[in-house]
Amino acid sequence: MITQRGAKKQRPISAVQASLALLAFGIGGAQAQEPLKIGLVSVLSGPQATLGQQVRDGFQLAIKDLGGKIAGRPVEVIVLDDELKPDVAVSKVRGLLEKDKVDFVVGPVFSNILQAIHKPVTESGAFLISPNAGTSNFAGKACHENFFVTSYQNDQPHEVLGKYAQDKGYKRAYLIAPNYQAGKDSLAGFKRHFTGEIVDEVYAPLGQLDYASELAKIASAKPDVLFVFLPGGMGINFVKQFRQAGLADKLPFLSAFTVDESVLPAQQDAAIGFRSGMSWAPNMNNPQSKAFVQNYEANFNVVPGSYAMQAYDAGQLINAALTATKGSTADKAALRAALKKADFVSLRGKFKFNTNGYPIQDFYVVKVAKRADGKFQTEIEEKVFSDYGDTYAAECPLK
Repeated sequence: MITQRGAKKQRPISAVQASLALLAFGIGGAQAQEPLKIGLVSVLSGPQATLGQQVRDGFQLAIKDLGGKIAGRPVEVIVLDDELKPDVAVSKVRGLLEKDKVDFVVGPVFSNILQAIHKPVTESGAFLISPNAGTSNFAGKACHENFFVTSYQNDQPHEVLGKYAQDKGYKRAYLIAPNYQAGKDSLAGFKRHFTGEIVDEVYAPLGQLDYASELAKIASAKPDVLFVFLPGGMGINFVKQFRQAGLADKLPFLSAFTVDESVLPAQQDAAIGFRSGMSWAPNMNNPQSKAFVQNYEANFNVVPGSYAMQAYDAGQLINAALTATKGSTADKAALRAALKKADFVSLRGKFKFNTNGYPIQDFYVVKVAKRADGKFQTEIEEKVFSDYGDTYAAECPLK
């Protein structure tokens, strides 16, 4: 069963959601076991909603592909809109924990929301599975045994571009990111492998949509390369304005989460040829990924991005863990051990958890392309890191 609460602008219940409800309860109604309750917290309103929708749809597709059940238990997914407001997110998450008694909370997209909900969830005894946000603090000294990440540590996709820029011989880089924790992590990640000059390091207000001033400064500074982290609506506007300003033919454009499948339908030709860093792309050459992309496009008529892929893997992770415990969530230690084992086939291929609950995985430079059917996607261009764990895990006291 799928329940969605709190979104200012909700889409009608889709055929996918309806089928999930039928699968969860079955025609005839008898439930073999108590439902497994999962809260899904994502941004579903405002300019960043395209990201949150991919998380929601990717996770719900995983549950659908599992027949609406995990380890024989019907699954009840309660979907909440965090509205990209930490106080709102905390209030709604407390309702999930205290009223709904969820076993898992899956989410969120943005790191400021993760920082707000991390303590309430992990200290309640429930498990928090992040399909996107992966801040540096929770990867290091503040790691928690009830927190797992199916995406990456925030720095890592940005490290890909820093290493790429260094290897290409760029000497002067201009950096821009939003002024919140993930933005700070992103630029720290880029600088970890780039040893050239940082011409300027700009932190834009979260949600900014007009970049005329920043683009003028970039043009004046004449860097060798531009690195941008502006997700969602911010990235849509920046890419269009960057192209319109005539800078696309003069300055190499490197980014993370600025040109991806959640925003490419809006950016379209303006983003072609721009590079990003990620652990997966829709053209990943393995059977499980090919099946997922085909299935996702058939259900939602859009190309899935990393947000959807990581949320799908979160569903598979929960399924693997509950299968190992025969559907029981009573023994937290056993469930935790099963989660840590990550005994599932990831859409990205190689995947395992580090001691801090963050993944060890491969990373690639991906490039925006237009497909023969007119749709846009990122495509793997070259591998940059293999079996790569984050640098903060050494500070995590967990073993």
